[in-house]
Amino acid sequence: AQVDQQMGLTQAVAKAIADDRRQASCDHSQQELFRQRIYALALGYEDLNDHQELRHDLALQTATSRVEALASPSTLCRFEQRSDRGAAVAIHQVLFDQFVKAHDRPPKRLILDFDATDTPLHGEQEGRFFHGYYDHYCFLPLYVFCGRHLLVSYLRRSDRDGARHTWAILSLLVKALRQHWPKVEIIFRGDSGFSRWKVLRWCDRHDVRYIVGVAKNQRLERQAAELMALAEELHGLTGKKQRLFRSIQYGARSWDRARRVIVKAEHSSHGANPRFVVTNLSQTDQYLYDKIYCARGDMENGIKDQQLDLFAGRTSCHSWWPNQFRQLLSGLAYTLFEGLRTRALQNTILAKASPNRIRLTLLKIGAVVIRNTRRIRFLLSSACPHQDLFRTAVYRLNSS
Repeated sequence: AQVDQQMGLTQAVAKAIADDRRQASCDHSQQELFRQRIYALALGYEDLNDHQELRHDLALQTATSRVEALASPSTLCRFEQRSDRGAAVAIHQVLFDQFVKAHDRPPKRLILDFDATDTPLHGEQEGRFFHGYYDHYCFLPLYVFCGRHLLVSYLRRSDRDGARHTWAILSLLVKALRQHWPKVEIIFRGDSGFSRWKVLRWCDRHDVRYIVGVAKNQRLERQAAELMALAEELHGLTGKKQRLFRSIQYGARSWDRARRVIVKAEHSSHGANPRFVVTNLSQTDQYLYDKIYCARGDMENGIKDQQLDLFAGRTSCHSWWPNQFRQLLSGLAYTLFEGLRTRALQNTILAKASPNRIRLTLLKIGAVVIRNTRRIRFLLSSACPHQDLFRTAVYRLNSS
């Protein structure tokens, strides 16, 4: 709650979304509903049914700035069901504003990581389709990160191209970022699922750098055959894994022109493992592959944080927009944890920890709560193994 107050996260979201309820009949403000739902996700409570008991929890009431019972599951359900496209746009704007506020000075370079994942479905939700690659019914949400900051959490149907709407989202982000920082260098990064020549052409025309994987095919393997053969020969002589790099000019027949493609020819005891990456960056082949392209793996940890630790895959509503809303609630909870890491956990063992580890170390610990008309007291065990870390976090939040 203290991190949320400093960031102004739920306050900004509540102001950005119109509340069409008759206010005289409302017991719970929209900001309180956001706080209750987001804090519960952060604490590990994924279902609305959990709030039947949570609404009477003194600690959660305190965090939500109430002394009465919190909203019931049915109230929270109506809160989610009235969400629409406008709410999704407004929450994305808040996520972007939080990203901008996190920078004290204009950054020199920003790397926008695009990736898609699957959200398995077990009901008859709107937009439900079977995906051949994942081998089940699912949604195919698109995530965009910049470092550890979440920018886009966009729910999509799974019967479309995995790169669908990438061009439009990238264009909106680039224009918005350059309004704040006109001189910033922007790099578009993604795996082979985002290798679309129209997106690459747009990047070339708008001075956006890119480094994107390219799926293997016979033409690429023929052009890389000599380098792959050399890697195999060196592996046979040394018995050690060999990694060789080279740039080639490659353009598929559907592309508008040929582009630089980095070839990684790798051979080990498991055999050949070639990889291909298209880029318009100017650094050396190995540096671009190892230091720039492979670093996109950290984004997948951010996706796991939301899908596994913060329940972004809990899209069990029948209607489309409530499911998108739930995914964005998970994104707001993730942003809250990122704020906690930045403000209170720098240079500690939890500086890069997952939300679940932070939750079990600092939040889900035993305490006695005593509340009267004047004060609320939390009595924590003197045998708590992480009490020094807890004190450090509290001190830093009080000092910021």
